[in-house]
Amino acid sequence: MAGPSRINDALQRIKRFYKSVAVQPVDDGFGITLDGRPVRTPGTAPLLTPTKAAAQMIADEWEAQGDYIVFPDMAATRHAFTAIDRVSKSRREVAEEAARYAGSDLLCYFAVEPAALVKRQEAQWAPVLDWAETELGLSFIRTAGISPQIQPPQTILRVEALALDLDDFRLSALAFGGALFGSTILSLAVVRGRLSGEEAYDLSRLDEAFQEEQWGVDAEAAERTARQRAEAIVLDRWFKALG
Repeated sequence: MAGPSRINDALQRIKRFYKSVAVQPVDDGFGITLDGRPVRTPGTAPLLTPTKAAAQMIADEWEAQGDYIVFPDMAATRHAFTAIDRVSKSRREVAEEAARYAGSDLLCYFAVEPAALVKRQEAQWAPVLDWAETELGLSFIRTAGISPQIQPPQTILRVEALALDLDDFRLSALAFGGALFGSTILSLAVVRGRLSGEEAYDLSRLDEAFQEEQWGVDAEAAERTARQRAEAIVLDRWFKALG
């Protein structure tokens, strides 16, 4: 799941075909109906969530659509589709994916210079690394510069174990966060409530923000940042909605 999750290619931008959206309690959780008919995933499975709050997030996205359904704007729906269609069938692979991001985690790569950036990283990244070690039992090796740093095998195995402890919906979102932030540590911090999604995103782009302060921001970069920040905010809301 490199980069933001993508739904089935068959789902294109299509004209809105429904009037009403509702959350429907069912035996296995909560579903979403369009004009009384249950929504299914691209893989034709029932779209069911474990909590009413998560189902309501999805329902709100469908309700917010205009004349056309724009799936790239429906982050909660995409999270649910991925959890049901992919993660439920490949939990081990997704956990290993999260561990791979941890193996080259952004927070372990401190700058060499300038001093102001190094100081900022130390002040903002080091506390999260300390939290990961104290609270999650994850001991990471820090490095300066961009040369690859191999992390302890026991740390990678511990990340996999933490990932596999999550249900399909949280595991899917954890892997998405690892890709979005370039950091499974930050994604775990959002899962555990140590950071908000927006705080994690700001930490993930600390270097970029520093450069923008020196040289300014171009329009394309600003648009990308706004889009990714919105994804991070929804990710945080998704974890909270899952309870």
